[in-house]
Amino acid sequence: MKHVLDRPIWSALATRHRAFAEGGDLARRYRPSIVPFAATVADDADSLWALAGLLPPGETAILVQADEIALPPEISAISAAPLVQMIAEALMPSASDERIRQLAKDDAEEMLALASLTRPGPFTLEALSLGDFWGIRIDGRLAAMAGERMKQPGYSELSGVCTHPDFRGGGLARLLSVFVAGRIAARGEVPYLHAYDSNAAAISLYESIGFRLRSRMNMVMVQRAE
Repeated sequence: MKHVLDRPIWSALATRHRAFAEGGDLARRYRPSIVPFAATVADDADSLWALAGLLPPGETAILVQADEIALPPEISAISAAPLVQMIAEALMPSASDERIRQLAKDDAEEMLALASLTRPGPFTLEALSLGDFWGIRIDGRLAAMAGERMKQPGYSELSGVCTHPDFRGGGLARLLSVFVAGRIAARGEVPYLHAYDSNAAAISLYESIGFRLRSRMNMVMVQRAE
């Protein structure tokens, strides 16, 4: 039996994030202004054809799933990378720090700048619509942040974990990861995340706070032919 997180994008768009979806019963995507993620319900020809119909010519999207990713002829891969998907089934240790503040729309430009600098994954000005984000400021600057992104029944994704290079080495990413994962667990949900398979430092950090490997994943950025 397939796990709900084997196709995390589809599972989110078919359930808790249905309000952000474009598409139908075979293929869906998040509104591009929110996050450039798309998925199919399966890898059959009809689903792949529906995926091609979701993307205007020249537009890109990101697909993530446990199975090898099949593409219709109209869509080509422009980059790919192996990921790990990690979950924390045990209750996360509590974390509190008076510096942690919830981020809001007024912080969006600064959040985007930090994400563009550190590249934790796809990030847009509308990322806050998917879940809460939290940050730490030092001398008035956004030094680090972390938040929630995709959501499926019983699961919420820890995402956007990043620290400005000027403030690395102070344990901010660890602190915020524990804080956000703890909030997810306190709601009775299982925190999970994705990391690049090659990012040994990040994987080690997440293992140290209670995450374990659930599955290896495939990620492909695709583009519809002009």
